[in-house]
Amino acid sequence: MGSPVALVTGASRGIGKQLCVDLAEAGYDIVCAARSSGDHPSKLPGTVDETAELVRAKGRQALAVALDVRDEAAVEALAERVFREFGRCDLLINNAAIAAPLPALQDTPKRWRLGVDVNLNGPFYTMYFFCPRMAPGEGRVINVTSSAAYWPEFGRPNYTTTKRALEGLSQSLAFELRERVAVNALRLDLAVWSEGFSATLPEEGGFAFEHPVIMSDAVLWMARQPVSYTGQIETVTGLRAKGIVRPITVYDAQMEKPATHKR
Repeated sequence: MGSPVALVTGASRGIGKQLCVDLAEAGYDIVCAARSSGDHPSKLPGTVDETAELVRAKGRQALAVALDVRDEAAVEALAERVFREFGRCDLLINNAAIAAPLPALQDTPKRWRLGVDVNLNGPFYTMYFFCPRMAPGEGRVINVTSSAAYWPEFGRPNYTTTKRALEGLSQSLAFELRERVAVNALRLDLAVWSEGFSATLPEEGGFAFEHPVIMSDAVLWMARQPVSYTGQIETVTGLRAKGIVRPITVYDAQMEKPATHKR
């Protein structure tokens, strides 16, 4: 049958990059998708090409794809390519997101549409084109959301609105795809390190981050559940309380790797 295949969006850095590496270690071949590539890098560090090399270092196949999830045609083309080259996709992780730190009425309508397109329409496009191709009973979707969906004081109204909508979309498609593809949401409800989030914070710092590996703990557990486990919205702290996510792991840029944890 071959190895399972996972598609991770937002794979160039932060949580997405960590997910790719840990899923590879768990036996997945990985499609690493993000806008930042070697040919078109962003201001922030990290590219899908670099992530793909880390996947290959784990002994797994990797496909690095420069993808803008707002581009419906590009997402459709990627689905066709993945199923042509790998013959399958078992796990889809919608991790790509943006969170402009601006009040809605002081921002521009253009940037509002950008947030809706990346955070909500992008996940819809990937599910629209990938889920019908997944083997019945074998596919899993995990949409990464945030506690900011229920915390308007976070000060990023576009992010709050789109993440809450993504949870609704997850549950709606879980109902539509029941018994065929499991669709669940993982709500990040604590501060996990990512270059993107860090870059939007005040320079004085003082923010205590956890290591993104805790997201891998949660994702790997969710991916191993039966297809009947669907329409759920899990939180990282809730899964930690059950012993699924490792204890607090403070992010340290100098450390080689976080403490091991058997899932």
